[in-house]
Amino acid sequence: MAETIIRNSSPVTACISSGKGGVGKTSLTVNLAYALAQKEARVLVVDGDLGLANVDVLLRLQVKTTIRDILDRGADPLEAVIYVEPCLGVLPASSGVPDLANLGPEDHQELGEILRSIGSHFDIVLMDTAAGIGSSVLWFNTFVDYNILLLTPDPTAMTDAYALIKVLSRDYHRKTFHLLLNQVKNEAEARQVYEHLARVASHFLNLGLEYLGAVPQDPTVSKGVRNQVPFIKIAPQSKAALTIFRHAERLLSWTAPKTANRKTAV
Repeated sequence: MAETIIRNSSPVTACISSGKGGVGKTSLTVNLAYALAQKEARVLVVDGDLGLANVDVLLRLQVKTTIRDILDRGADPLEAVIYVEPCLGVLPASSGVPDLANLGPEDHQELGEILRSIGSHFDIVLMDTAAGIGSSVLWFNTFVDYNILLLTPDPTAMTDAYALIKVLSRDYHRKTFHLLLNQVKNEAEARQVYEHLARVASHFLNLGLEYLGAVPQDPTVSKGVRNQVPFIKIAPQSKAALTIFRHAERLLSWTAPKTANRKTAV
């Protein structure tokens, strides 16, 4: 395991979620983490799709210890972290374990303590959740500092992203959401999708959505997924990679806010 130094301040925690599956969430999370690590930030990727994990598949990792092992048999959380780069660790989850997708309040409390303990060794913690509005998705989104919603211009992706925003804002009082558009033709298309959702959220939820940016359609993205290698490593000068590096710069400017009064999902 790579050497890490415990930080005195809290890490920035961000959840990357989508209402709909198949929008490229895990690939984007992994590539964003690599970009942050290249900028010398200490980054942890948490596979928050607890019952259908796939971060390890995307990175071709040999997993020995998962979040399930930590919760079920008290495995050492730090020993479960797999370092794929000196500054980039992955906390893997299990696949084919439906019970983990519906953890109870006590399990969520324990998981929160585990993530805070591991997170103290990193600057930024990115949590890649399952799609939809299941209990684990809601819990991760209420646990973190920042909520990033990934969606494509597909109408169903837009509708499902809005549904997730609605539940988090109405039931858990989350007020700030950062929208990241994926697989767009150009910036104009991304802005059009964002502005449409922003108008709806403003009118019905009294929310102002933040525009984080967009990632364009790029064949290197699917090539990276097929080869189980981050596309920013395959083609660092590709259109998609260059936008990922820009988004990483913005995340580096984020700070961990005080969260004493936060309502967390159970």
